[in-house]
Amino acid sequence: MTVELTTWRDGATKSAIVDFVARVTDKSGSDFVPAEERIAVFDNDGTLWPEKPLVIQLDFTVRRFGELAEQDPELRTVQPYQAAYEKNLGWLSESVIKHYRGDDSDFALVLKAVPKAFESVTVEAYDAKVREFFVDAANPQLKRPYLACGYGPMVELLRYLEDNGFTTYIASGGDRDFMRPIAGTMYGIPPERVVGSAVGLGYDDDDGRSNLLYKGEMDFFDDGPEKPIRIWSRIGRRPILAVGNSNGDIPMLSFAGGPDLPALRLLLKHDDAEREFDYIKGAEKALELADAQDWTVVSIANDWASVFADVD
Repeated sequence: MTVELTTWRDGATKSAIVDFVARVTDKSGSDFVPAEERIAVFDNDGTLWPEKPLVIQLDFTVRRFGELAEQDPELRTVQPYQAAYEKNLGWLSESVIKHYRGDDSDFALVLKAVPKAFESVTVEAYDAKVREFFVDAANPQLKRPYLACGYGPMVELLRYLEDNGFTTYIASGGDRDFMRPIAGTMYGIPPERVVGSAVGLGYDDDDGRSNLLYKGEMDFFDDGPEKPIRIWSRIGRRPILAVGNSNGDIPMLSFAGGPDLPALRLLLKHDDAEREFDYIKGAEKALELADAQDWTVVSIANDWASVFADVD
């Protein structure tokens, strides 16, 4: 069955996608790319699912911060535990926005605390905690279960690309092991095709039982210039199609294509307050570059006939 972009409205954006795919799959054309080189990478937060009012992984981790602050009163005056204990989502959300503007004064505190939250937990136990979280966790503003917050047009685009010989990957600043348990359910992406940030791991052999346990420190944060590095180290190829939504995706978008490869760079613009959210904070530089370098800007308001994927 041939996949069509039925949830994308006819217009310049849809035409740019269809025309690009047609060019790279036409064996007689000058832009033909063999199937093994048709790599597409997608950011996750704000690109495949909403990042407002709070990045979903932060919601998950903040709950753990709150638990730790309940157990230790001294943490209640230390960020980000204080924000979690006081349920101050504004501080946490603003820390992410400031990060995308180049100010890591608050986000550095979050990054330091995140790996500590699950220190010494096994990879299997963490996987179970993530799955348990998604059973009933919901977006507080959209009033939708998080599992029902995947963007339908993006999921359809994944299938459309795969139907045309592309291999699709997630390349996100989010925690790799947070996305893996649900990437298959939400996006049809297997765990081995999820590239993301990672907490350090250690090996333990306890009475013959082998375990991988999380350390209390980050291994790497897959954002900004780190994204192309992680894409290359995991995939070994440049993508020819890249999709993002923020300043942190600029290096990944710029890395798409190359001297001998064509490229399509898609930048998702959140401009639909009625169906999702309307904001450009954290994407100002990316939007300027999109205009200057002729990247394709995807307008949620204008280009998507529907926003969220149907969930059985």
